[in-house]
Amino acid sequence: MNTWSPTLITRVMLAVAVVLSAFPLYWMLVIASRGNADAVAMPPPLLPGGNLGENIVAVLNNEDAHFLLGLTNSFVVSSIVTVSVVVISTLAGFSFAALRFRGRNVLLVAVLLTMAVPLQQMGVVPLYRLMVALGWTGTLKAVILPFLLNGFGVFLMTQYTRQAVPSELVEAARVDGAATLRIWWNVVLPAVRPGMAVLGINTFMLMWNDFMWPLIVLTPDNPTVQLAITSLNARFSTNYTLIFAGTALSIIPLIAVFIAFGRQIVGGLMEGAVKA
Repeated sequence: MNTWSPTLITRVMLAVAVVLSAFPLYWMLVIASRGNADAVAMPPPLLPGGNLGENIVAVLNNEDAHFLLGLTNSFVVSSIVTVSVVVISTLAGFSFAALRFRGRNVLLVAVLLTMAVPLQQMGVVPLYRLMVALGWTGTLKAVILPFLLNGFGVFLMTQYTRQAVPSELVEAARVDGAATLRIWWNVVLPAVRPGMAVLGINTFMLMWNDFMWPLIVLTPDNPTVQLAITSLNARFSTNYTLIFAGTALSIIPLIAVFIAFGRQIVGGLMEGAVKA
């Protein structure tokens, strides 16, 4: 009798995947709670130590890192960009998917073409010169403005709206006398909520983890959290415990956002299943 059923094999593979995915986070907490020498010790320690609170205090009190300011700046930047991208992309997706107007396909192709241009590589020089001309270097406006809209978000919400919102539903709302914005608010938004949650999580994480552009336009006295983590290094050596402790602090907002938006994804999927 074969005891290795497909269901058992699937569960074993999922368990292995969970362990492999969670181990880096566990290792981060182990080093963050120990001394710097333990980070390079052989054999490496596998259990957390008792210095986590002390290391977190050292991170927050580090005068070169400005860690609390970095956390605040990253949260402000990521939140504003996420809200802007989700709202504009949902409006544009509704327009491309449900409305009929001249030049719709041409505009959609133009949006898709913007996804082929790597902004962080090809556009960094002209974008930086623009920020200098505006006098925005060193301010959060330089990190926020270039990313308030992206082609991926428009494409995602266009495709999702086409699948989630039948054209008959839009036409029925229009026959009932609903205006375009009323249709978007009362008909489209409830149906595309899972797609908005996915786009929101993706955008927030991308902005939170962005390093290159803030490094170019911001100053060490006004960093984002990623720049603050790099400032935790000592001048002539690497302090792994402070870096790992700072990293542990930096992922807390990401976990909170994922939990909040994840509930929206599950709730939207369950709602769709019940309607089906």
